[in-house]
Amino acid sequence: MIDQSFPRDLVMISAVFSIAAFVWSGWAQEEPPSHFSYRFILGGLGAAGLALAVPSILIAIRNWGEPSAISTGTTAFTVYIVVVWVEVIAGGVLGFLAIRSGHSEGVAPLILAIVGIHFFALAFVFAQPVLHLSGALITLIAIVAFFLPRGPAAPSFWCGLLGAPVFLVIGLWCLFAGRSAIAAN
Repeated sequence: MIDQSFPRDLVMISAVFSIAAFVWSGWAQEEPPSHFSYRFILGGLGAAGLALAVPSILIAIRNWGEPSAISTGTTAFTVYIVVVWVEVIAGGVLGFLAIRSGHSEGVAPLILAIVGIHFFALAFVFAQPVLHLSGALITLIAIVAFFLPRGPAAPSFWCGLLGAPVFLVIGLWCLFAGRSAIAAN
């Protein structure tokens, strides 16, 4: 499920996923259930994201000169840029339309779904099958979060509570695999 051909890419995926866990656990605090334990859990997920980011970023920096699946000037690099811009523009436009139509509570699941869907394209760009798993899980979580009851908590809470652990686990998996591949080289 993890291709160790490009270890630097793996530790970068870990860095990005760890920051994603931090961001989503923060957004989840928009309107969580009132019991204090949820804030403690979300804070723990955010702290875990930051804790995972530190070694991931440091290892990525130390190995920046290593090969990557997306070298500048390649088709993979061009596709990467297009996918990221489509994601940003789609998220901005659809988020704006959701807010303007009075459905602001749907923005978090919408953005999470866009993030999940873009992992399918990036799985091909990075030649990294684990991104298919990420895409499937994150997209599914976005759909579930949209349909969960809104009385106890906002959809953003469910996105963060359910999505942050996925980002953390896959990020940690990629960090270990990347670090192992770097050590083997």
